[in-house]
Amino acid sequence: MHSLEEPVLAVTGLDRRQFLRGAGAASATLIAGGLLAGCGGNGTSASKTASTSDMQILGAAKIAEALAVSMYTAFNASAIFEGVGASDQAYFAAALNEEMFHYNLLKGATGGTDAQTTYFFPTGTFTDTQTTINVMTTLEEAFVAAYLIGVRDLSTPSLRVLAAQIMGIESDHRTLIRTVAGDLGLSTTTGLSGMAEPASPPNNSVYERTFSLTSIGQVVTALTPFLSASSSHSVSAPFSPSFVPSNANLVGNPPD
Repeated sequence: MHSLEEPVLAVTGLDRRQFLRGAGAASATLIAGGLLAGCGGNGTSASKTASTSDMQILGAAKIAEALAVSMYTAFNASAIFEGVGASDQAYFAAALNEEMFHYNLLKGATGGTDAQTTYFFPTGTFTDTQTTINVMTTLEEAFVAAYLIGVRDLSTPSLRVLAAQIMGIESDHRTLIRTVAGDLGLSTTTGLSGMAEPASPPNNSVYERTFSLTSIGQVVTALTPFLSASSSHSVSAPFSPSFVPSNANLVGNPPD
């Protein structure tokens, strides 16, 4: 049986320090209380100065959200997406917008700097159905794990609540992907555990899992192959940081 303690994804030459530098985590910055409140967190109770550890988590999360935006942008333009039912297409359009909302929040929380603008996916992603579903499942599970680590390690209640709020949406996305897997005729999906799991039922988790990832550094290692081209990650997908929330095809929850 596959051990969850084993490395989940191969590591390329980009190390954790480079990753965090690209995410803008090298300098502490101010977290605007109104910005957090706009996402449902109680910004008034948050410390306005993020710790270095907070910045590492938020900076890595920003890169993850840019990666997610790139993934959904490419998927929504793919032939596989064209074979998905209209209602599920609407869900994926909303998922793309949700990830961009998350990205914009985290960009503001990490000094206003943008993430890199190109990401790289395993060969066959967006053309081969099984590969695509497996990659998307793996990434959403990595995002869930990252935000669960944030719930534990972030330094203020407001930041921890925010991490939990975003984590819940990433879990929704995972279930959506697994629902569509069944619709596309796939019997299994292989995610972050490296083990094939039945695609039915799509919501097969009783508790959200971390897959033995215990630190944001381990999440960074898992995501690193997506940051640069390699023999295994040859499919490039652009990321465009520009986004106008008023043009989004969804209505966000009002702040608490």
